[in-house]
Amino acid sequence: MIAIVNYGVGNLKSIAKAIEYVGGEVVVTEDPKTIMEASAVIFPGVGAFKTAIERLNTLRDIIDNLTVPILGICLGMQLFATESTEGGLFKGLNYIPGRVVKFPDWVGKVPHMGWNTLKIEKESEILDGIKDGAYVYFVHSYYMETDDEFVLTKTDYGIDFVSGVERGNYIGFQFHPEKSGKTGLKILENFLRISKR
Repeated sequence: MIAIVNYGVGNLKSIAKAIEYVGGEVVVTEDPKTIMEASAVIFPGVGAFKTAIERLNTLRDIIDNLTVPILGICLGMQLFATESTEGGLFKGLNYIPGRVVKFPDWVGKVPHMGWNTLKIEKESEILDGIKDGAYVYFVHSYYMETDDEFVLTKTDYGIDFVSGVERGNYIGFQFHPEKSGKTGLKILENFLRISKR
């Protein structure tokens, strides 16, 4: 069973449906026992960093000790960082050392919204079957800055920003796999396979 953690953000149903489509059993929950017993966990993400981290902090005793695969999507990936500058300066979960910052005005239209391509920086099982240059779907104004050792993919939007990260059991994508067609479904299928080990 894959647990999608409900911490007051949107887009939960579409992620759940996508996981079910690739053959997974899924539950949307904020129950600590359910999260602890899950074979994998997803931190979803359409919403504000401050609201999400405040809700997640009530579960820190549980989520800090998870050893199963954890997938952060969009805001969910940003929550992995050390801190975020969205709406002030807020501490993140610090699972992946880094900082969440806003796109500079000169890149063009913000938020970055729509289809864009992936530049694969590192091989990973989560990217099995994904080709360099594959298109995925983004909706965001902020992105994570982190060390190259944690970077799976980058994407060009005036700057090369980090669009995928991995550290141990933590995997994050700035784009929305559940909205990214066959490429996104393949990534979720890979995550499901990883979770069954």
